[in-house]
Amino acid sequence: MKTNVLLVEDSKFLKITGERLLTKAGFTVTTAQDGEEALRLVRESSPDIILLDMLLPKLGGQQVLQSLKEDPVTAGIPVIILSSLSQQNEEKLKKAGAAAYFEKAKLLDDVNSGKLTQAIEKAVDEARLLKSLAASSKG
Repeated sequence: MKTNVLLVEDSKFLKITGERLLTKAGFTVTTAQDGEEALRLVRESSPDIILLDMLLPKLGGQQVLQSLKEDPVTAGIPVIILSSLSQQNEEKLKKAGAAAYFEKAKLLDDVNSGKLTQAIEKAVDEARLLKSLAASSKG
């Protein structure tokens, strides 16, 4: 079963590059170019994971992350932050619910080295385990 990734990126170049690299790595990729479109697509397609840029038009990444984590339907979907903002924001974003943080400047290296792919797989596996545990405790 392929992992469904929602890539939220407003830069056409980074969106196309990211989509190609992630598809080549074996993921099914859907893209959104702004925060509002991202929230709509999350509710329509329930991706396994979201790769989220922070600086987006219409609705910023911080607001998208907050909205996702406040909604019980989407709260369990892991979010990996992709940003050109300083890494000093990493702890704050993780406290807000982000599973991981990657700097855009190093993204190509992180994809080629497998770091991003490993982070995606780890976050999705953890989310599936939590969902499974929650389902079995209800039954």
